[in-house]
Amino acid sequence: MPHLQGWHLVIIIVLALLLFAGPKLPKIARSLGQSMRIFKSEVRQMKDDDKPGTAATPPSPAAPSSPTAAPHDPAQPSQKAPVEGRIVDDGPQGPRA
Repeated sequence: MPHLQGWHLVIIIVLALLLFAGPKLPKIARSLGQSMRIFKSEVRQMKDDDKPGTAATPPSPAAPSSPTAAPHDPAQPSQKAPVEGRIVDDGPQGPRA
């Protein structure tokens, strides 16, 4: 028995789809077309929103929502929390059995 190749499987899937889902195909195609139209309109709307000069309200100056951090003094070493864990090095040979 010869081995099935990719295009064999595609033909089998298409035939099964036509036999078992034939009456539902128009509804599926209509739903797919409607989804594509919605997607295209959303993409078009996003592109229109990104164009400069179309903003409805001018941007207001940004108010700081949190206090700003003090500048880092290079003379003082940074304090980091210790990290717990285990370092595993298998070496160039890989894991040993």
